[in-house]
Amino acid sequence: MLKTLRARHLAVVALALAAFATPASAQEDYTRKGADTCLSCHDEQSMLAVFRTKHANPTNPDSPFGHGQLQCEACHGPGGDHGGRVRRGQERPPIPAFGSNSTTGVAGQNAYCTECHQGNIGFAWHGSTHDDNTVACSDCHTMHSERDPVLATATQAEVCFDCHQQQRTQSMKPYSHPVRHGKMACTDCHNPHGDTTERLLAGSTVNGTCYGCHAEFRGPYLWEHAPVTEDCNNCHNPHGSNQPGMLCMRAPLLCQSCHSQAGHPSVVQDARGLPENMPSALLLGQSCLNCHDQVHGSNHPSGTKLMR
Repeated sequence: MLKTLRARHLAVVALALAAFATPASAQEDYTRKGADTCLSCHDEQSMLAVFRTKHANPTNPDSPFGHGQLQCEACHGPGGDHGGRVRRGQERPPIPAFGSNSTTGVAGQNAYCTECHQGNIGFAWHGSTHDDNTVACSDCHTMHSERDPVLATATQAEVCFDCHQQQRTQSMKPYSHPVRHGKMACTDCHNPHGDTTERLLAGSTVNGTCYGCHAEFRGPYLWEHAPVTEDCNNCHNPHGSNQPGMLCMRAPLLCQSCHSQAGHPSVVQDARGLPENMPSALLLGQSCLNCHDQVHGSNHPSGTKLMR
């Protein structure tokens, strides 16, 4: 009788443990020793540098190396088969990795990152320019580096310029923002993780972004200059120009692209359309700005012509 009761009790306990236990197949997916298993092969400095990053902070419960986390396998996925024994001549099963040589697609790579960093990238990432062009997080970020270059003002531009070659060229022109000098970052004007604005601007508009630094041109003005109010890019090239003030063209050509030339001293040709022998003195120096120096707007009662 006692033996029968004991057998039934053990059977009930076994069923209870089986109900709450992790399936054997799931246990075999992950390595038993965690990061120690990985480091037995991957002991180069580029791998060990991860221990100087926030990802390997053991005191942060949200970190992959925090209490109860999966360490390397939190980002690289189950590595039991990859780290197990392989017969001679047999190819070692791949493990989810990051970068151009990864066997995992861009969407799969980014899924590992967004699982923890969804709050950092926000909702606008999905469908953004970078997302549509299948840019992976690892294309910009270096997870195993103590100081991620894209997060530092002094080195961020070089990361962005790897893809944005035209902007690199413009930044090397004589007049440009101090981006290539490491005093300004691309993220001061753009949000690379996506935004609802055009060109991933950090501000709500082009002018709103520019006014973040150039507040002296914000206004409001009694007499406004229409193209200035509309878009700073009408006159300026924000990534760099060969013209002073990062202008798209020198005056008077820039001004005359909107304003009529007829009957004005800035006309550089005679009635026959030929160049004048003695051009107007008003074209020397700052050209139109010799008189119309308040091109961004004027608050003077007599400033209707932006001359004061």
